[in-house]
Amino acid sequence: MKVTWYGHAAFKVEIGGKKFLVDPWISNPKSPLNDPAQVGDVDYIIVTHDHGDHLGDAVQIMRLAKNAKLVAIFEIANKVSQQLGSNDRVIDANIGGPIRLGDGFWVVLTPAYHSSNVGHPTGAVFGNDDERAYHAGDTGLFYDMKLIGELYRPKVAMLPIGGHYTMGPREAAKAVELLLPEYAIPMHYGTFPVLWGTPEEFERYVREFVGDKVKVKILKPGETLEL
Repeated sequence: MKVTWYGHAAFKVEIGGKKFLVDPWISNPKSPLNDPAQVGDVDYIIVTHDHGDHLGDAVQIMRLAKNAKLVAIFEIANKVSQQLGSNDRVIDANIGGPIRLGDGFWVVLTPAYHSSNVGHPTGAVFGNDDERAYHAGDTGLFYDMKLIGELYRPKVAMLPIGGHYTMGPREAAKAVELLLPEYAIPMHYGTFPVLWGTPEEFERYVREFVGDKVKVKILKPGETLEL
């Protein structure tokens, strides 16, 4: 598994030869890329909710990456299909069981405690039966994260830590305790002054809550972590 962070909540995750792009606001202020087109080809784009800093550059990227399909909750998928002028490029779904993508890959849209202009905000577990990643989207802490950890056992969890709109460092560290992934990557911090949480504080709380059971990986925008 390879995980590349583009700043804010935007990640590319490569699992078993498939490339997943999550919350692709590639033009965010922290991004090292000058143009969303530099992301290159991807297989699936997952959007957790339709706020501009998460839906981001999805439509532009899909117009360039002709084979990419978007996975999102029903209303957001319909919104994107209207902008693309095609229903064939989106996979509309809802919170619940696995969405089968083919070739043994799947996505599960999970709850998220946040807001969205249309549809319900989500997180997402994605991958195959061998390796899975969890992107929490924008969310507050909720105890059912323990179920996500028990059911899907994600290898890596990408968690917002900025506070104000989402979990802060302490809440996100508690999420790590509930999920117990092998690796935890902080996101959604530092893009704007209001997102005050720091990865150092997050790591300190993780150590307090779970000791060395989970490895915290602090990425720089544009950095790729191979797991």
